[in-house]
Amino acid sequence: MDASEHADPYAPSAPAPRAPEISTGVKPTVPGPARRSAADPVKALMHRHRELCARAVDPLEIAAGLEAHGVTDRTAVRFRHRDVFSLAEEMYARVPRDGETPPPPTTEQTSGARAGWALLTLLPGALCVATVTGIRLTDGQSRLVAALVGFLAVSLAVRAALSRGPLGTSDRAPTTGTSTWTYWLLAYATLGDGLLAAAVTGGPDALPTGAADAAWPMTTAPLLALTLSCAPAAWSAHLFAARARRKLAVSRGLEDFAASVRPLLLGTFALYLCALTALSALSGAAVAEPAALPQVIALGSLLFLARLLTVHGFTHAPGAVLTAAATAQATALAAVFASRLPGCGFLAAPVDALVDLWGASGIQTLSCGLGALALLIHGARKLTRASAHARAEDSC
Repeated sequence: MDASEHADPYAPSAPAPRAPEISTGVKPTVPGPARRSAADPVKALMHRHRELCARAVDPLEIAAGLEAHGVTDRTAVRFRHRDVFSLAEEMYARVPRDGETPPPPTTEQTSGARAGWALLTLLPGALCVATVTGIRLTDGQSRLVAALVGFLAVSLAVRAALSRGPLGTSDRAPTTGTSTWTYWLLAYATLGDGLLAAAVTGGPDALPTGAADAAWPMTTAPLLALTLSCAPAAWSAHLFAARARRKLAVSRGLEDFAASVRPLLLGTFALYLCALTALSALSGAAVAEPAALPQVIALGSLLFLARLLTVHGFTHAPGAVLTAAATAQATALAAVFASRLPGCGFLAAPVDALVDLWGASGIQTLSCGLGALALLIHGARKLTRASAHARAEDSC
């Protein structure tokens, strides 16, 4: 078997032996720079990721794209580089450029787009305020009509707010089908605690009437605070995306970028929590209801982190955690009602113990709080990757 079949295809070819020099009177030609071998693995990689290389503005953006496609430091060794960033630097240097860059968006375009999504994020809170006011000022069938119309209007406003701007997914992530669980969590924040408190005492004996002192009370302060927090959530997400893009431009390595973005993520999350806490206190005072800070903070944290991960292309974990939180709440309610069947009283024992310890709000606080903690840990790993910010946020 020919020994050439065992040669490394990425290794440079050995120089051919030179023939003995014979004096011919002709001056020998000085050879030019040696060409790369025909088997150029870096060139093949550039061809495979030509679109990424063409739009990259710095080597780190190419490194982020390679990382997103599964290229690791071990893979970079096959291309004669010590790590992904070193490989990305060569790819960036070898990209042919004509010196023409697309003009940046004008100030009018940027401010117009920002004003558009800013108004959309204010719309859910405004409609929720109008809905709560209508429920408070009406009675009987008129109150039911006001609640149904308001629920539909707020749902459409939330959908519009999540379709554009920093909370919009655009082409970064596909629809994951988690909207049903999100609406369940919001509905439980309004009616769930009252239903659970009535169920553990043998009720409820009637449907909710919209009054806070009814047998099945409806709490509007949590929903009001959460819809009003759409605006600070959007601004926090915009701040995180913009600052992360700046750090992506000045960082000199993937580890350096991750170390600089991690405090930014925690600071952004803390900023949103401060705004949500203030809105929860104001909402409770406005509708003369307890502020329900633990439940609101737990649910708001869960929804904010889930949306932040979804916007940056990570959809699996948010969908799984939202499903788990909603399932836990539905299971608690089902266990209480199922315990009324003969011989099934033991089913409600865990729920009764938790209600005795933390009250009816303990189920919501625990399920959403654990989910938010899981997403925060997951986000600290995923959202600090350069690949999560490789593309410019057009909507910001």
